[in-house]
Order: sequence, then C-alpha cells, then structure tokens
Amino acid sequence: MFSIGIGIGTKNANDDWLEVFYPRPLLQPSPDLIESFGQIVDFSASEGLFPLDEAARAALCTCIEQPEQLALLKALQNSQKPCVLTWLKTDGPITSTPAAYLKLHLLSHGLTRPNSLNLDGIYAALPNIAWTSEGPMAISALPDAMLLARVEGRHLEVTSLDKFPKLTNYVVPEGVRIADSARVRLGAYLGAGTTVMHEGFVNFNAGTEGPNMVEGRISQGVFVAKGTDLGGSASTAGTLSGGGNHVITIGEDCLISANAGTGISLGDRCTIEAGLYITPGTQVSLLDEHGETVKRLKARELNGQSDLLFIRHSQTGVVQCRTNRQAIALNAQLHQHN
Repeated sequence: MFSIGIGIGTKNANDDWLEVFYPRPLLQPSPDLIESFGQIVDFSASEGLFPLDEAARAALCTCIEQPEQLALLKALQNSQKPCVLTWLKTDGPITSTPAAYLKLHLLSHGLTRPNSLNLDGIYAALPNIAWTSEGPMAISALPDAMLLARVEGRHLEVTSLDKFPKLTNYVVPEGVRIADSARVRLGAYLGAGTTVMHEGFVNFNAGTEGPNMVEGRISQGVFVAKGTDLGGSASTAGTLSGGGNHVITIGEDCLISANAGTGISLGDRCTIEAGLYITPGTQVSLLDEHGETVKRLKARELNGQSDLLFIRHSQTGVVQCRTNRQAIALNAQLHQHN
C-alpha cells in the first residue's frame, strides 16, 4: 500500500467532495495496519474511498490497535461532517478530490518531497472553492450564504476563490515561521527553520529544505536547499506557465537578491545580484579570476553549477558570471529563530 488516510471534509449539494482534511496521513503504512483496516474495508481496488459513517467508524475502532489512527477514529466518532478512508496502492495519476488532498497532505506533512509524487490530474480533481470565515463551500452556494449571514447579523468573509487552500488551515509544520499564511498553499513543503516573510510565497509541490529565509516566490516544482535565501520579490521559474517542464532546483547557501530571479537551476554557493533575472537564453560573459572575458555563452550552459556570481555590468548592461568561491556570507541569525 502506497498511502492511506482517514479524513473529514466537505461536500456540495450534489454529494461531491469539495475538500478533505487528513490529520494523520500515512505513507507506506504497515501491513499489520492494512490487515486491521481490511476487516472492514475491501482493498481489492488499486485506489478507493470508503465512506466512514458513524457505524463504520465504530466498527473500525474495534479492529485498529495502532494508537494514532485509533485516537483519530475516536475523535471523529461524533462528527456531523462526512468522513472517508482513502487509499492508494500505487503512486498513480489522481482521479478523485480525496486522493488529491491526500497527496497534498503527504507533501505538507513532510512525508514526501516536491517532485517525488505523481500529480497528474490534480487540477481536474480539485474543484474551485469559496474559502470563507465559515469554512469551504461551493461557489454556487455563496450568494445564499452571504445573504443568510447578513440577515442573521453575521459577517461572512470570503478570503479567496481557488482550487488550493492555504497550508495552515490543514497542516502546521514544526519549526517554521509564516508571516502571511495566505501566501503558502497546501502542498508546500517547509523544512524546519524556514521563515516565509510577508511577501514570500510558496506554491504546492514546492518548498524548502530549511533553514531558509523566503522573501520572494518559490514556484511550483522548485525546491530550495538549506541555507539559501530569496530576497524581497525574488522569483524562481516554475513549470506551470508557458508549457515549461524544466524543474528548477536551488542548491545550498545561495542568495537570490531582491528583485532578482532564475530560470535555471543553481548549484551551491551561487549569488544573483539584485534586479537581475537569469533565463536559460540569457547571454552571459564568463569571466576569469582577473575579470577578463574568456567565453560568451547562454545561461543554460551553466545550469546546476556551483560557486557562480551573476552580475550586470553597470555601464554596458552585459550580464557577467564569475566564480564565487568567496560567496556572500548569509546572515546566520535569520536562520536561528526557534
């Protein structure tokens, strides 16, 4: 069994799932636990959903001995919200909303890293939802809900209309700081020691190894290794726009300065000066230790290499690259916040 999770969620008026919260998802659960679940659940299908009504939850409580899953079942015993047991025998394409949420939880619980899961089909499986102060609801139900709230003297706050919720409504990673929770989506991976400042953003299937300081954008598919900082409004190119499929990785102890960005992968100890965006096609002059140009090339030829300093000549505007073996020392205090 690849993954299994007991969840509680929300359905629309047509009994379709809108979202599911998995407090304790499991990656590669033990055969003993699956055998215990199997006393009630038929796992013959490669993936599936088993509705957990009150009777089913009570029945499973008599079968399960694993402490965390048993405690979760007991906590849900009197739930008035729909509950479900979701299983995936393999890491295949996503075919249901509960399966999509299970995989997003695996990422944000730190059980899998970005780019390690098959997320094919995730957009089709995730409905667009109204995220409100009274919980998620179908967008079609929103006008009546807003009117009812007014009539009853309540204020219904609609924070977004989106397929993805914010991370902290589902998972609270240990040892991290998030200044604005709306800027980190469920499915983000945040390693201990990560700080996401107010203008920082982390998409799903992206994240940081930790410790890291994030004041810029980590796009879908991008993973940032420990000790690397993204300055204010810095950006990393993801794979969602323009049909791109090149996955960007950023190595250890790098600095992408304010308003800078990269569309190529960086190795360790690389720096991009403020305001400079490196694309794969950027023409770069490679300098030797004396500052002399030894070669002109496109930035893609430097993809993934370490100890590089990218700068723009202040008079000519030419993008230059030199070895950066005396890399800028990052502020260690920024990474020590726990």
